[in-house]
Amino acid sequence: MTHPAFEQGEGILRLAPTWVPRSFCIPGKRLKLHPADLYAFGAHRGGIDERWLSSTTKADNGPLTTPDEGLSYVVYGDAERPERILLKDLVEELGAQLVGEQIWKDYHGWPIYSKFFDNKGPLPHHLHQKEEHARLVGMESKPESYYFPVQLNNYGADFPYTFFGLEPGTTKEQLRHCLEIWNQGDNHITDLSRAYRLEVGTGWFVPAGVLHAPGSLCTYEPQWASDVFAMFQSLVNDVPIDWSLLVKNVPEDKQHDLDYLVSMVDWELNTLPNFREKFFRRPLPVKPEEEMREEGYLEYWVSYGNPYFAAKELTVLPGRTVTIRDACAYGLIMLQGHGTLGVWPIETPTLIRFGQLTYDEYFVSYPAARAGVKIHNPSKSDPIVMLKHFACNPESPQV
Repeated sequence: MTHPAFEQGEGILRLAPTWVPRSFCIPGKRLKLHPADLYAFGAHRGGIDERWLSSTTKADNGPLTTPDEGLSYVVYGDAERPERILLKDLVEELGAQLVGEQIWKDYHGWPIYSKFFDNKGPLPHHLHQKEEHARLVGMESKPESYYFPVQLNNYGADFPYTFFGLEPGTTKEQLRHCLEIWNQGDNHITDLSRAYRLEVGTGWFVPAGVLHAPGSLCTYEPQWASDVFAMFQSLVNDVPIDWSLLVKNVPEDKQHDLDYLVSMVDWELNTLPNFREKFFRRPLPVKPEEEMREEGYLEYWVSYGNPYFAAKELTVLPGRTVTIRDACAYGLIMLQGHGTLGVWPIETPTLIRFGQLTYDEYFVSYPAARAGVKIHNPSKSDPIVMLKHFACNPESPQV
């Protein structure tokens, strides 16, 4: 069994941009989306500050969420009048042929997605529920990771620091008190936490159940395929956060049970004294740099050290042609340069209109990844740089 989209790209699928608004965010304007389109869903939906990548996961933005919000489309056929099919539907149709036997056997789908998150200020201190809590509302847990690409961070916006976890020694009673005073303005939860200055070109792993208040760098975020969260901070930049954003993924009978809400916090991980040492991630070369440079490329792991997902940053040097093999299927997004990827053109747009199709995002099937993808960089000066997101890559370094 096959599909015209799979055949046209010889196992590589072209994807359309997927934009997602958030009512509680202010766009940082680094996603290359045209300024006139930042509120394309309507001002009542909030600004667009996320681009979802290789997504088979529907966004959970409340009752006004559109039917295909957050879902990636595969584009194929005639370039002037292309056809579309949801990546989710194509995964269901092709199964192991697209994502590989192991992932299909384990998940019967594509279990991760990635995104660019681009907020002008900090987000509220929040967590993504652990499996035991997410399951109670029919959802899955969501561990995630961060990487801060140089190409998307020409400025740091308002607050390039992220709060992670809680200070060692913090008590559950102190956290419970923050929920008790929710409607009195600032509940001071970040007084119990620690902020880390974000460093462009590095990243973090954030397990489910860990409180975090992401800072204002534009962030590449490989993550598990879920949009579950609970906001624990009541006031950010003098803007109140509604209680509903704390309990949106909490069982109805538990939405005012403060002890239950506190129980969603993984206490051991949040209060680790060596939190940075355990979860900070510097890029790791996939093999010796001199060897890669001689072959015409440089590649680094930028998300690793967890069993859920992984990511690499690949640079193809000017004027070089390389064939890159990977252990499993992946999505990719261009950061810089132009050239060819298998039978497809690749290019990095400077400005994108809402609804416009691009040639900067693809999904590489399991057989194409294993056989090797040929990438040609015709430029005399500009490298090709792309990010590649994997589910459960067996080659991902452990820490």
